Amino acid sequence: MAQKCAIGLITAVAASVSLSQSKVAAADGPFTFPPANPQQQAASSPPSTAGEESSAPPPPPRARNDNPRTSSGGFDPEALERGAKALKEINNSSYAKNVFESIKQQEETKQTEFAAKAQEYKAMQAQAETERQKVIYDEHKKLAQHQAQTKSQMARYEDDLARKRMQACNFNHTFRASFLHSKRCCCAENEYHRTRNQELVKMQEDSAIRQEQARRATEEQIQAQRRQTEREKAEIERETIKVKAIAEAEGRAHEARLAEDVNRRMLVDRANAEREKWVAAINTTFDHIGGGLRAILTDQNKLIVAVGGATALAAGIYTTREGAKVIWSYVDRILGQPSLIRESSRGKYPWSGSVSRVMSTLRGKGSAASNGKGFGDVILHPSLQKRIEHLANATANTKSHQAPFRNMLFYGPPGTGKTMAARELARKSGLDYALMTGGDVAPLGSQAVTKIHQLFDWGKKSKRGLLLFIDEADAFLCERNKTYMSEAQRSALNALLFRTGDQSKDIVLALATNRPGDLDSAVADRVDEVLEFPLPGEEERFKLLSLYLEKYIAQAGPRKPGLFDRLFKKEQQKIEIKGVTEELLKEAAAKTEGFSGREIAKLMASVQAAVYGSEDCVLDSVLFREVVDYKVAEHQQRRKLAGTDSK
Repeated sequence: MAQKCAIGLITAVAASVSLSQSKVAAADGPFTFPPANPQQQAASSPPSTAGEESSAPPPPPRARNDNPRTSSGGFDPEALERGAKALKEINNSSYAKNVFESIKQQEETKQTEFAAKAQEYKAMQAQAETERQKVIYDEHKKLAQHQAQTKSQMARYEDDLARKRMQACNFNHTFRASFLHSKRCCCAENEYHRTRNQELVKMQEDSAIRQEQARRATEEQIQAQRRQTEREKAEIERETIKVKAIAEAEGRAHEARLAEDVNRRMLVDRANAEREKWVAAINTTFDHIGGGLRAILTDQNKLIVAVGGATALAAGIYTTREGAKVIWSYVDRILGQPSLIRESSRGKYPWSGSVSRVMSTLRGKGSAASNGKGFGDVILHPSLQKRIEHLANATANTKSHQAPFRNMLFYGPPGTGKTMAARELARKSGLDYALMTGGDVAPLGSQAVTKIHQLFDWGKKSKRGLLLFIDEADAFLCERNKTYMSEAQRSALNALLFRTGDQSKDIVLALATNRPGDLDSAVADRVDEVLEFPLPGEEERFKLLSLYLEKYIAQAGPRKPGLFDRLFKKEQQKIEIKGVTEELLKEAAAKTEGFSGREIAKLMASVQAAVYGSEDCVLDSVLFREVVDYKVAEHQQRRKLAGTDSK
């Protein structure tokens, strides 16, 4: 408010000063004005004669001055006094700097407006130049049309003259022919007429050719002039657009520079204010801290109390942390999931697995319904699949009749679906599922026996029963008479044999290995069902290719957009499939002989990567065949290297 008042006072002072200067300039100019005082006017005028006095008109009445502060001439010195007083108040006020800064900003704003008007004037000049060039172009066009019309008229006139001459010539020849008709025979007369007719026809044709040539030349000249005029017009328009764009860019750059300067000054002022505030706060904080430390160090009782409180706080924090660790380890050991378990349908704690079991059950039903045969996404040989379904039904009935479970052994090449089959077996039989790896037992050392006992104790707590799947079982269940087997591994094997010595009603043991001959004889004796998982045949490979084509290609593009996609409007590109038919999949199934299910899944993942690497994100038969041939060659090279290593 103070700044606005100061600005108003300065404006009033400036107006008064300008008014006084204008009056002074008028007084100093070449014109003479009557003085403000009538007495001075009377004194300055020369004495007149008596005759002049009698003939001169009476003087005009004196103007009345109602404002005692002003003179009779109308000048008011009060404005100057108020202006001087306001300037003194502004100079003594704390807002003087802000007032002058505001005046400076107003002047800069006016300069910016003047520059913008200058740019507009330049643009108007460019537009006027464009209009002038357009008028010149129209005049040139009219002139060319007039010239073409004149030439056309001249050509018609010349053609009329030639036609008249031809008619006169025809008349003379006709007269001469009639004169000689009596002297010549009829045959010679006919020959003469025929010759003349041919000449006339030839002359008419030559005249028509000349007219056509003249017309074409005129049209070509008109077209050339029209093209030249269009090129000049386009050049003028380009220059106009260029000048206008340069003017607009210069105006925007000037405005940006002004705005940048203003923002920079504001940021500098704000940073200085923040720095001063933080420096003051830091100084105050250190002053308080220094005062407190001086008070503690000078007073022995306060020093003892401070040291004792800090010691007690540190001891309490350490005791609380260590006690929480001990309590949590006890709870985790009693209620938690064993560390050997890598994957399980049960939660880590009893209360955390209910939701996951419900979701897995729903997903299992959905996948079974989509497959049509009720065995999820597992593609196996029909005989093997039938046997696994029979085992699942038998296991479910065994659980309902409280009969002991039967242990299983899955063996075969890597990637043939042993783990997926065990998971589907547990789902269809209604059991919980837990997966561990034999390679995790050896690093435990002496703790392996304890962990195995904890694992079986945890499995017995399952109310539904547990299918314990041990992948790579030959890693710690191998023959005990081998020299490289450590004592801890033998103890772990003995612990597992002890827990599986009798038929269990709580745990189904499912072992998976690529080398069944390396298992210990006692372990093989505890296996009731042995299932071989061979490499998929051509029909199974065709089904796997169809399955993973649908999973990795057809369903890869559209998905529910996330928060990042909605914020940045990121479009999701869908893969388009062209020419990939069942015949092509059957051809690929024939080429991929010897592939496991995992290798086929990796092959389709490579197809997906190749599609995403293309420009148009389209999968066609050429790209599909190229990726299949590459992966087949890679598979053969890997088998060759494996054969070399075995040798």
